[in-house]
Amino acid sequence: MADHWFDDAAGPVVRPYAMTRGRTRSGGTDTQLDLIALVIADGADDADGAEPGALSAAEDKLLADHSFVPEHHDIVVLCRRSPLSVAEVAAELDLPVGVVRVLIGDLLESALVRVTRPVPPAELPDESILREVINGLRAL
Repeated sequence: MADHWFDDAAGPVVRPYAMTRGRTRSGGTDTQLDLIALVIADGADDADGAEPGALSAAEDKLLADHSFVPEHHDIVVLCRRSPLSVAEVAAELDLPVGVVRVLIGDLLESALVRVTRPVPPAELPDESILREVINGLRAL
């Protein structure tokens, strides 16, 4: 019986590590991306008038720059169709959320995607104010 240094049931562990080059955070992003933050591919509006199958400027840039991995391209293509949350991108690509956060951070640095962050709970209106507005509308 041969001794294995890995567990067959563990699955591919090295590939996610290689995708991020061992990083757990992207170089330029200060804050960690929220799971519900929406990722929007820049140039998604330009793609509406393009012929089907045509590459966007962002995709051309990705293919020309060899520091990007194929998953970077996959994220841009997914988010070009429609904005997706960080969690949705991770689920679509079947990758760990931590890896997807690093990859999205790389794309943010290169201005290939935009991220709309959710409104912090402290900035949301108070529930009592909303109840007063609803009661005022009902009184009309």
